[in-house]
Amino acid sequence: MFLPFFENLRKSGIPVSLREYLSFLEGMKAGLATYDVEAFYYLARTAMVKDERNLDKFDRAFAASFQGLEQITLDQVLEAVDLPADWLRKMAEKHLSDEEKAEIEALGGFEKLMETLKERLKEQEGRHQGGNKWIGTAGTSPFGAYGYNPEGVRIGQKEGRHGRAVKVWDKREFKNLDDTVELGTRNIKVALKRLRRWAREGAHEELDLDGTIRATAEHGYLDVKTRPERHNAVKVLLFLDVGGSMDPHIKVVEELFSAARTEFKHLEYYYFHNCLYEGVWRDNRRRWDAQTPTWEVLNTYGPDYKCIFVGDASMSPYEIAYPGGANEHWNAEAGQVWLNRAREQWKDSLWINPVPEKYWDYTHSIQMIREIFDSRMVPMTLSGLEKGMKELTR
Repeated sequence: MFLPFFENLRKSGIPVSLREYLSFLEGMKAGLATYDVEAFYYLARTAMVKDERNLDKFDRAFAASFQGLEQITLDQVLEAVDLPADWLRKMAEKHLSDEEKAEIEALGGFEKLMETLKERLKEQEGRHQGGNKWIGTAGTSPFGAYGYNPEGVRIGQKEGRHGRAVKVWDKREFKNLDDTVELGTRNIKVALKRLRRWAREGAHEELDLDGTIRATAEHGYLDVKTRPERHNAVKVLLFLDVGGSMDPHIKVVEELFSAARTEFKHLEYYYFHNCLYEGVWRDNRRRWDAQTPTWEVLNTYGPDYKCIFVGDASMSPYEIAYPGGANEHWNAEAGQVWLNRAREQWKDSLWINPVPEKYWDYTHSIQMIREIFDSRMVPMTLSGLEKGMKELTR
């Protein structure tokens, strides 16, 4: 009966293997998810999803395969009255607080709750909106949808509103982990980790567990091995475009900056506007009276740094190509001159663009920046960042 589910997973682009599908069936046969929709969901996800980028695809495939699982009809609710009382109580223990369970017991227990539901279904004719007795929507009755009652039974509701029901795939908490969507701090960290290289430095202070096991097996006695302690040796220099057309991208750039500061021990950063010129700054409140000469930055950070520019690259082409083209000050040298100097100093360089890639060909300045960076421009998506991190490690 789960073959259509397996097929939906494959159609969704999830690389689930037959072995993983059989492991899922073994878990079902062992009773790991009996009468528990949430346990069934997590069992299937654990068995058949290996990469967190596919979690949202799994949620969509799960919904497509079992979309009627909680759209309870009249006949289904009447049948539910005959569900084992032990199962109902286990579900309550899992999803209700002590106060809510006490309220249910005060009404007469689960048996009374289900009996009342059966009676109301027989009495009611048609749809009911609001109120606190009939089965309907947007009310406080224990039975219905889009309302609130701590001891309620959801009927005909597309998704949960108060987190009291079993259906969890509606929430799609992992939709921003998809390869093609914009990022949040959590999955930016996932992508940036691909840039981290661990260099072995210092004294022999760290236990080499694998080496110890191997040496002990070979020699027949305990042979403890150590290795140099690992340190994150990646050095990152970050240039962040601020102001003007970058204002709509403030949130995602802040998330990128936050993730970078967490992931890289050696991180230096500076701000610029539109294009790199003769001065950059660290504090946007003092961008005019506390600038750092770009020449100083070029001479301070060696070629071992990974250089990342973050900006929409959307500006007048004159700002890139000509002296005096900057829109806020007179620049003695064209922006492309400074960008080329940066590229020469930091061979491992990259431009991250928050503008969706499908719009790049419509903006002349984006094409100019791409050319300066030898096409090392990537969109601010999970797949884009991963591609960029691979470029920086070549």
